Formats: sequence, structure tokens, C-alpha cells
Amino acid sequence: LYSLFVERAAALVKPRGLVGLLTPSGIAADKGAAEFFRGLSQTGRLSALYDFENKKAFFPDVDSRFKFCALIFGGSERDFAATRCAFYLHKLEELDDAGRILTLSSDDFSAVNPNTGAAPIFRSRRDADVTTAIYRRQPVLVDRRSEPPRKVWPVRYCRMFDMTNDSNLFMRRDELEGQGWYPVGMNRWKKGDAEAVPLYEGKMVQMYDHRAASVVVNAENLHRPAQQAANTVAQHVDAHFYPTPQFWVSASDRQAQYAGKWTVCFKDVTAPTNVRTMIAAVVPMAGLGNTLPAILPENDDVPYADWVALLVANFNSFAFDYLSRQKVQGQHLNWFIVEQLPLIRPEQFAQTLGGTNIADFIRGEVLRLSYTAHDLAPFAADLGYHGAPFTWDADDRRHRQARLDALFFQLYGLSRDDAAYVLDTFPIVREQDEKAHGSYRTRSLILAYMNAVAAGDFTTVVHE
Repeated sequence: LYSLFVERAAALVKPRGLVGLLTPSGIAADKGAAEFFRGLSQTGRLSALYDFENKKAFFPDVDSRFKFCALIFGGSERDFAATRCAFYLHKLEELDDAGRILTLSSDDFSAVNPNTGAAPIFRSRRDADVTTAIYRRQPVLVDRRSEPPRKVWPVRYCRMFDMTNDSNLFMRRDELEGQGWYPVGMNRWKKGDAEAVPLYEGKMVQMYDHRAASVVVNAENLHRPAQQAANTVAQHVDAHFYPTPQFWVSASDRQAQYAGKWTVCFKDVTAPTNVRTMIAAVVPMAGLGNTLPAILPENDDVPYADWVALLVANFNSFAFDYLSRQKVQGQHLNWFIVEQLPLIRPEQFAQTLGGTNIADFIRGEVLRLSYTAHDLAPFAADLGYHGAPFTWDADDRRHRQARLDALFFQLYGLSRDDAAYVLDTFPIVREQDEKAHGSYRTRSLILAYMNAVAAGDFTTVVHE
């Protein structure tokens, strides 16, 4: 109901008057409040937006993760040159820290969230400077300020199956067996002419990895009976190993939404405080639950494999992940957020570095990182490769991903200092590296590869 009170205040205030309210932070970020907030942020009426995390410090009876803000805006004739903003505040005294206060213009709001005008969530002045500079150089995935919308790539967003509303379409293994179905390999079942394919959920995939985890059902856990169980390195090395899903769906039900033999998808459930926020992967012919939405081709003007391999690499880069963290406030990476994130311009991929075509290099790396099992042979074939799957090698994968990250930092126009700063905003990656290697190895590798990429060297394996 809070939005009704904010809108009522906007209606009651005198043209030269001022409104100050404490309200949930969703007023500045939620899609449902977009039209209202855009009317403030892009017209100069927004004076200040101070965003707080509760942490039990302000309202003891409210969940500590709840976010609220002080929203100050003027009437229809009140105008402010810029908006004073601060985010993730935990106490009032932090407003005295000049480094926490950002000054954003109406153009900044429009550039960073062109479709909704929502507030970007910057933790510091440097975050604001790095992010807004990227938005000035790069286009967002889907810009809805024109009709038809302008798209970097011909994308179509698809949520194939709702885990609740479509549950009548799902079949467990025991149900398949009881109904006379029989397994035919690659996680598929047959019964006469009918075929059943696995239903993938977000918990089953990781970056460039459609075999990250299987689903284990514990009936005694009444609230969350289906849990992920990470698959082992030995299972990943086996190109004939496939993860166990919780359910299977009819191939015809899946094909009603997309008839291709493979799909690109990303994890919907996330958070800006997770190890990584954006996680994308290529998945074989399967059904996709609502926690794993698909990016499908809108038309056949450009072959799906040609551009979506570039998109997957862009999505999985640290640079893109950093940008997504400036937008996500809750536990979901909603489509309205994704389509307002800046991507590398297609013409940049057509360039060459050291005699290497950037697009061809990226497609080759995405192929090697993704095609580790036989069920993705159709994807490999669409990229022009007809050989056996590539052997899973964790160290080799680490270097390939570091080289891709270095390349995308360069494509986004970030310096080594900026790249180092961005990598320092991923504390869990650092902690995991220090525990496993004694140092922040990911950061060291990427920064070393930035020098190699700048020199046009895409083959040398660097060392820390």
C-alpha cells in the first residue's frame, strides 16, 4: 500500500511545496513504481534519496534485511539541479561522510535505467563514476524508449514452465517408470513416439556448466524438499554423465515454446551479495523452470549460435556482473533489470586484435567451456564443430575464463586500475581464492591477461 500514500502526497503537495517520507526502497527500484518514480527522477523534482538497510537498528520488529528510504521531492513547480543519493546506509551518521553522498542528474537516471527511470544502487562515488561512464559508451540490451524497442541482439525472453502453475505437466522418475516410459540416454525417456526431456532448474547450472548439480529430494524437509547436490569433478570429466533433475516434461510441451535443440538461459534467483550475480549457461534440449528463464531468438535474421555465444560470454564477465550488482536489490534478476544493462556493441566484436577476430575467439572459448558432454553436440555443430566434447579441466577453464574477463574489461573501456577495483567488489570470490590458493588468484590472473590481450596475445598461458 505504500505507493498509494506516496502518490497521494504527490497529489496534495503545493506546486512549490516539498514532500519528505520514509517508504520502502522499492519506490525507487520496483517495476510497479517505475512510472511514478520516473516522473520525479527525470524531471528534476527529486531532491534526495537516502536508502537504508534496517539491520534491526531502526525498526527492531522488522526483518533486518528490509530496505527503506527517505524520499524527498518537490511539487510540480519545484526544481532541483541534481539529486543527492546514498545507498546501503546503516546509521544516520553515515550521511555526514561526503564519500557516501552521490550527486546524480536527471540525465544520469535516464541513462542508467532508460526504460524505468529507477534509481541505480551505487555504494560509492567511484561505483557511480565507473558505471555511468560505461553507460555513456555502451547500449543497453533492450531500449524501450522508442517503438519498436531498439535491441543490441534479436532477443526474446521466455519463462517456459512455472514450477507451481505448470506442475501438472511434470513427471517424476517413478511416475515415468510406472507409466511404461523407458530411458534412452542423455537424460531422456521414450514411450512409443512420445519423448520426455529433463526439467532444468536454476540450482542445476553454473557459468558455462549445465551439469553443475543434480536435484536430491528429501521428503522429510517439508518446506524445501528438493535440494541441489553438486556434481563431482570426476562426473564432469565423464562426457556421458548428465545431472539428475527432479522432474521430466513432455518434449512436445517444451517444443510448443521453442523447438531448438539447445537453449541459453540465466539464473533468476540471485543477490548482489552472492559469489556472482549473473550466471548464464548453454543447456541441451530440455524444459526450463521459472528460476531458469531462456534467452531465445526473436527472428532468424542472424543465426542464434552466432550472436548468443557472444551474449553468454558478455553475461558471464566480471564487468557485466559488476554492472548488474548496481541494479539488483532483492533476490531475483528480473528481465526488466537485465534488458537495461549495457552490452558490448556488435561492431566491437567484429574488430581484430593482434590478427585475431574478437568474435571468432569468443565463440571458440564459449564452445570449449560449454561443450563438455555429448548432449550439447547440437550446439557445437551450430558453431561449426563436429568433434568429441572437450575434457573438463578446471585449471584450463580458469585460464580461459580469466582471458575472457580481461578481454571484456578492455571492450568495456576499463583501465587496469578500474578492473582491479571492480574485482575487489567481489569479496566471496576473494575469500574462496585465498582459502584454496593463499591469494586472490582470480584477480591476479585477469590483470595479467589484460596485458596479454592489450598486446593482441590470445594464446599464451600467463602465470601469477
